[in-house]
This record gives sequence, C-alpha cells and structure tokens, in this order.
Amino acid sequence: MSIKICPSILSCDPADFLNPVMKMESAGADWIHLDVMDGQFVPPITFGAELAKSICKHVNIPVEAHLMTLTPELHIDAFVEAGCKRVIFHAEVAPHAYRLCQSLRERGVQAGVAINPGTQVLQLEPLFDVMDLALVMTVNPGWGGQKFIESCLGKVKAIRAMRPRLAIQVDGGVDPDTIQKLYRAGATDFVTGSYLMRAPSISEGIASLRAECA
Repeated sequence: MSIKICPSILSCDPADFLNPVMKMESAGADWIHLDVMDGQFVPPITFGAELAKSICKHVNIPVEAHLMTLTPELHIDAFVEAGCKRVIFHAEVAPHAYRLCQSLRERGVQAGVAINPGTQVLQLEPLFDVMDLALVMTVNPGWGGQKFIESCLGKVKAIRAMRPRLAIQVDGGVDPDTIQKLYRAGATDFVTGSYLMRAPSISEGIASLRAECA
C-alpha cells in the first residue's frame, strides 16, 4: 500500500493557518489533518467546522477532521458539510460507532476510528468492516510536540495482522526516526505536525519523511 503524508496544522500559528497549508499542498502532502479539540475529551480547545470549510475552499487535496471531542455524533455533520473527505472519531466516546461509520460512508465520506495509547485494539475489531481507516494515537491526545510512545508499535502490528489491506494512520511524534519503525510495523498514513515546523522547510520535512519509507 502506498504511504500518505497527512500534515497537521496544530503546531502552526493560529493567526495564519492558510500560508502553511498552501505550502503543505505544494510540498506534496496527501491530506490536510485538522485536530479538532473540544476542551472536554482533551483539555485544549482548537477550532471548528468554519475553519475546515475555509481550508477546504483553498486546497485541492482532501481535508480530514480528527474529532477529539466528547460527543462526535454532534459534530460530524458540520465537518461533512464543510467539505471534509474523511472524519475520524474516537472509539472511547462513541457507543454507536458502527452506526456513525455507516452514516459517513453513506454520505460518501471516509470513516476513521481512533484509539488512544491506553485503549486496546480489540475495541476496533467489531468496526473493521465499516471503517476506512484506523488511527493509532502514538502520543496522548491533546498537544503537539510530545514524545513518541514506543509501545504503540505493537498496536499497529496487531491491526495489520488482522486487516492486511486496511489503511492505518498514526498520529504523534512522527519524524524521520519514528516513521521508519511505524512503516515497518504496517502504518500507511502518517500525521506529522511539530516536526514539519522544526524542519528547514515544510517541503524538506515532507521529503525526508517519504525518503524513510522508500
């Protein structure tokens, strides 16, 4: 399966999201990743569907919303209407996850389900047939720039063993050192944020990540 680089805007200057987003697209990013936080599921509050709508208007690559929210079922419609092509919600807070995945797919939007570092892969197993992507958080959700949690590699390997063709996304601490391990474990989609902001340029940062998965 081909790899996808999905830059997050979480570490960008909130006063100027569009400039780095345009650079991400020009550098060959596959998706733009929006970390949506509600101050309840995770302490920080970030942004909502209006920002997603604005970004979707300015880029030609698809935009995905990662809903780190306590009630994702109340927010999904707004992000679909904003133009997001994939919506990812957390298994920990979605008792009707199967139905949410079905609903997204019926609307032509990819369904992603995320799990935190402390959540077992078995929580995803009943949803494999209705999801398009599994997201393994490789840091605790809520803040950028955290240290990669090595034990999460085992989750990626376990999902890959159960579903050889499923897209597996990883989010947290992705840089040229960790992406090699994640790629070998079976990950296909890589969210990266703070690393790109530290790189000499967004273009060089994305190129260096791809090079490690060659």
